[in-house]
Amino acid sequence: MTTAPPAPARRSDRLSDNPDLRNLFTAAAAAKLGAHLSYVAVPLVAIEVLGASAGEVGALAALAVAADLLFGLPAGAWVDRVRKRRLMVAADLARAALLLSVPVAWWLDALTIWQLFAAVFLAGLGTTVFEIAQQSLLPAIVDRDRLTGANGRLVALDSALTIGGRGVAGFVVALAGAPLAVLGNAIGYAWSALFVRRIGDEPAPARTRPRAADLTEGARHVWRHPALRALALSGAANNCAIQLFLTMLPLVWLDAGLSPAGLGVMLAVGGAGSLAGAAAARRLRARLGTGRSLWMIGAFAALPALCLPLTGIGMWTWAAGAAWALVGASVGVANVVGMSLRQQLTPDALLGRMNAAFRFAFMGAVALGASAAAVVGEFASPRAAIAVGAAGMAVQWTITFAARRSLTVPSGSLVE
Repeated sequence: MTTAPPAPARRSDRLSDNPDLRNLFTAAAAAKLGAHLSYVAVPLVAIEVLGASAGEVGALAALAVAADLLFGLPAGAWVDRVRKRRLMVAADLARAALLLSVPVAWWLDALTIWQLFAAVFLAGLGTTVFEIAQQSLLPAIVDRDRLTGANGRLVALDSALTIGGRGVAGFVVALAGAPLAVLGNAIGYAWSALFVRRIGDEPAPARTRPRAADLTEGARHVWRHPALRALALSGAANNCAIQLFLTMLPLVWLDAGLSPAGLGVMLAVGGAGSLAGAAAARRLRARLGTGRSLWMIGAFAALPALCLPLTGIGMWTWAAGAAWALVGASVGVANVVGMSLRQQLTPDALLGRMNAAFRFAFMGAVALGASAAAVVGEFASPRAAIAVGAAGMAVQWTITFAARRSLTVPSGSLVE
């Protein structure tokens, strides 16, 4: 009499049951906490230490994501052919060294805007590689029918750290100066590398010969699938609009005589909204369906988003803060539901290239938004750039609304 082999262990989305997911989560916490510190501090280094103009602040924001435009698609093809864990460790260590150079140069009184540009651009390249690899590694350590829960935890983590990290960054900048806050980013990346190394080896990637078509295969997969195409277009539109707001926010805030600590709180408010959206995403998807959960929260935040240009105008700043929280909630829902749907609609062999195609679209839109902010901020005003971004946030949800019938989850791919 023979016995059936035991069923393979399920790779849970619970941190307590899945040590690899726990290590990935801890690494993400360390890296993202540092990144949120730097998110507030780097523009303030440019403005307060180096006296940067609105155009230079916009250029700095564009350079932070320019690597996605230049190297995003080749990085996706590369990620599909190598062990992702090792690549993530190398990217973490490179980013740590680059960010460490900023406070060291400041301490030596040798920091220039060109060094800041270079450090931000090259660290952005490391982030491109790291995040494509992380998104592609997740289905190897969590069952596909558990991806919504795992993505929800990672998005909630990012949102929680946006609240804490950016809020704390404002106070760190106020107390110790912006360059020392950038040091926290370097330390975060170093800690992240330690925990990524503890993740078990993933299955060996396919050893196929590289082809020129590999660079665009992920983009073709996204464009030809109506659901993926709608997710890419709506996310890109929202990213562009949000970046117009975020790029000019420090200038508007400081010009109004408000403190760096208050700027950190304003940014943290958006993180609070994103955390709430991520926490509610799974229930919203179960109650409303995938399509409606993606467009309805965006529609709900549309009119409040038009209050964002009131930032820094007396008590209207409170209304702008509330609007920013609602925009953050819509982003939290879209990140969890959209990311899970993307992973479920893509075969393993294309995950890296699919994620690279989305990152190319999303970060390209961020670069476009930052560049537009630099132009509008320089030739009109920073507040005018925020108004343009607010208008974009108010209408981007119409893209997923138009494609709502195609935004469905494959049968049996989710566990409620």
